[in-house]
Amino acid sequence: MKNRKSQTIQRRDFLKLAAVGTGALLTGSYGCLKNEMSFARRRPLDGKRILTFNSCIRVNQIEATRTRNLGIDEYDRHTPENIKALRQALTDGWPEARMTWAMSWHALHDQRDNYKQARRLVRHFHDTYNDDVTFIPGGFFANMYNTRDQVNRDIHEALERVSEMMGGNFRPKCLIAGFLSSANQHYLAEQEDIHVSQGNIWSQYAIDNGDGDGSICYPYYPSKEHFCKPAQDATDFIDCVNLDGWTVDFLCGMREGLKYGKGKDAYNSRMGVGPIETIGWHGPEKGLGQMTECTAHHFDKGFELNNWAWVTNMWEVALVPDIAHLDVLTQWVENIRTRWPNAECPSLGDFGEMWRKQYQNNDSMNYRFVERGTGIGGSHANLEIRWFMNKQFRLALLHDWQKNTPEKVIDFTRYDIPAEKPQDLQRNWSLMGQINQKQTRPQDKPILLTELPVEDRQIIYNMYKELKT
Repeated sequence: MKNRKSQTIQRRDFLKLAAVGTGALLTGSYGCLKNEMSFARRRPLDGKRILTFNSCIRVNQIEATRTRNLGIDEYDRHTPENIKALRQALTDGWPEARMTWAMSWHALHDQRDNYKQARRLVRHFHDTYNDDVTFIPGGFFANMYNTRDQVNRDIHEALERVSEMMGGNFRPKCLIAGFLSSANQHYLAEQEDIHVSQGNIWSQYAIDNGDGDGSICYPYYPSKEHFCKPAQDATDFIDCVNLDGWTVDFLCGMREGLKYGKGKDAYNSRMGVGPIETIGWHGPEKGLGQMTECTAHHFDKGFELNNWAWVTNMWEVALVPDIAHLDVLTQWVENIRTRWPNAECPSLGDFGEMWRKQYQNNDSMNYRFVERGTGIGGSHANLEIRWFMNKQFRLALLHDWQKNTPEKVIDFTRYDIPAEKPQDLQRNWSLMGQINQKQTRPQDKPILLTELPVEDRQIIYNMYKELKT
């Protein structure tokens, strides 16, 4: 523990010095850091399109605690054949791709044959493909079922189990958690010396086993107040990159839950690149189309606006027999390599470390996105949404581009004001701002930008002067 913490402090010292910035005069004690400063200026993400691909191996769908499970025992789904088929489908479409495997508490300890073989397989994938292997606490919803202290204990003991299982002084590069509180991400960085966490599921609300809308969809350092809030200054800062779990279609993400049916009224708020809401809902052909176009929202326009782009996907092993169509996974990544031949597919931890090298804090973080609907599910083809995300706030503007209607604010969430820490063992961990995209409260009715209070408009105009016209 002490050695890991010491390494963290040394890393922070370097980042503080690197944060002096491009063009700074290197005098005195800074003069010996020219090489480090030059490295910092290279900005490792600029000009890159990044895909991260992850999977999880579990015993029960939701392993709420070490002794309490929700859902069925998934032993028969986690066969060696299914695990190998998933890895092969990615390899067939992208031979150089690396992925991250997250194992649940019981998957790390279960002595039945499938799980013994699963543990051997992920070690083989690491040796063969340089895949990363880590722990997933609680089946995406650790804080909904466990106290922060117990989650920390689970993380510590499970990570030691992973290292023991992998051998050779192996140490995971990240943690996959679905939702993970700020306190647990702080522990992960300070005590475990792991600085990358898949710790939020962007826009998730009224679906599955937990809610967590209110965050930024690209990486950020979380606040000590709330994991959905970017840190505002050094006193608020957690040195753990907080990552989204699934890239979703922005127009679907503004909806609440899901609605079954036929035609344009049916939707799933989680539809994007994940297999359940695409292939499972719309079949392989239309599902592949949605996955590819959702990727394009980031790799085309998003890349143009941000100078780099990121898409992430989680394909649980349990979905291999449930969803099938692993050929769609192969075709999707082949489409990516053909359409964007410079794209890269590192492990989740390596991507997070690339981001840490480029951003020493949240000050220069400024993400912009523009999307027109795909016409599939709730992604209506006549709608256009613009997102603006930075340290101070997130803002979404929506309009009908075919009818040329005025843009209206559907989300404005300020991060420069105090946020209340969620309580343990509750479902809803969302950070609802002045106006929230899900429209679950009377105050969430869309309004014109000019109808926002003067103070809010001034904050927006200071950041985006073009919106003032």
